Amino acid sequence: MTIENPLKITDVTFRDGHQSILATRMRTEDMEKIAHEMGQAGFYSMEVWGGATFDVAIRFLNEDPWQRPRVLKKLMPHTPLQMLLRGQNLVGYRHYADDVVTAFVHHAAAVGIDIFRVFDALNDERNFETSLKAIKDCGKHAQLSICYSLTEPKMGGPVYNLDYYVNKALILQEMGADSLCIKDMAGLIAPDDAYKLTKALKQVLRIPVQLHTHYTSGMASMSCLKAIEAGVDIIDTALSPFALRSSHPAIEPIVVALQGTPRDTELNLAHLFKLGQRLESIAPRYQKFLNSTRMSVIDTGVLMHQIPGGMISNLVNQLRENDVLDRIDEVYEEIPRVRQELGYPPLVTPTSQIVGVQAVQNVIVGRYKLISRQVQDYVYGLYGKPPAPIDPKIQELALKHYPRGKTPITCRAADVLEPELDKAREVVKGFTQDIGDVLTVALYPITGLNFLKRKYGLETPPPEPKNSTP
Repeated sequence: MTIENPLKITDVTFRDGHQSILATRMRTEDMEKIAHEMGQAGFYSMEVWGGATFDVAIRFLNEDPWQRPRVLKKLMPHTPLQMLLRGQNLVGYRHYADDVVTAFVHHAAAVGIDIFRVFDALNDERNFETSLKAIKDCGKHAQLSICYSLTEPKMGGPVYNLDYYVNKALILQEMGADSLCIKDMAGLIAPDDAYKLTKALKQVLRIPVQLHTHYTSGMASMSCLKAIEAGVDIIDTALSPFALRSSHPAIEPIVVALQGTPRDTELNLAHLFKLGQRLESIAPRYQKFLNSTRMSVIDTGVLMHQIPGGMISNLVNQLRENDVLDRIDEVYEEIPRVRQELGYPPLVTPTSQIVGVQAVQNVIVGRYKLISRQVQDYVYGLYGKPPAPIDPKIQELALKHYPRGKTPITCRAADVLEPELDKAREVVKGFTQDIGDVLTVALYPITGLNFLKRKYGLETPPPEPKNSTP
């Protein structure tokens, strides 16, 4: 059998793999142990940075996040390194001013990032403009993403239908995307929809199409195979020890499934097995972060409520803190109502937190008796334009006492933000002028500053308990 169109693989073990199942706790020193051999596997790219890795590094690992891509680039010089960038949110939880976004992308490119996967929680393409320009200016690969979401059990309905995704994809291609990613963060894409969507995108796009889907619902491997059948160019997988659960399909079975077909990956199974064994020897250090509260490694509930696993854990913590965990079923019923009233945002950082927190408050205190500042900012337009109109009554309630005004903005959200980089420089000028440090404190004014004080010996980090995991 001739291999006509080898499937390309992005390995996410070093980023989304451990973020999804081990609370992002894998340390750079453990990645170093197998990075050279990972670089010899023949992956199209390796996702190693972005998402929660930046935040966790400074808050829990006491690592300088800018060091990880530098270290890995030296060990894997021939494998493109990839990161996940939350558009105008970068690796934080709010929109940052354009000067911070531009400086962040330039520095990320300088420390070793080759492919920038950019997404926006609302699929508002205007939130890509600044980061896209900066990526292009650096001569790097801009992979623009569409967050996959549903309002029905399958693709369709008034919002997230085939036309919605195809039209968004064409806009992103026109903007200058080098490739397109369908980002299915909750593992909701069904096999037939994966085929249908991939087929439609391949018919209209000139750029490569990549599928990123999580195993949460148990459908991911089936959906990947159907997307492969429809001509998808690249898929995301993880080495088997860090795959499945709320992570991604395992690479090894997919390699075997495609052997001898026109889409053969041409990857060496023996080498991948050896990498998995090496990872197994490292994994016990992180055992305590693995969810052991249930027998099943998939969450069939997500097929009904469509709530991503990370969002559920946040909800449980909120309810437990308020001693009302017994009301979680009410919250599950409230989330779709809040989401509809807020214009059906995809449930991904930060909109999943915005919707989730408001749903919990609605259940505990009463519907919209208490409205978070994040919901006010969202309704005002500071996160961008939602996929559907916001309920006028909720808009009025949310903005009734909002300091910026009662009329939402319609411009690009970042157009109302003042430059922030010089303020961050001022904060750290007494002990550093390094642009990485400046960006760290710009993104995280409190935890970032605390980390930098430890980094430069102005504060002593708390000692790690003996025999502890990170």
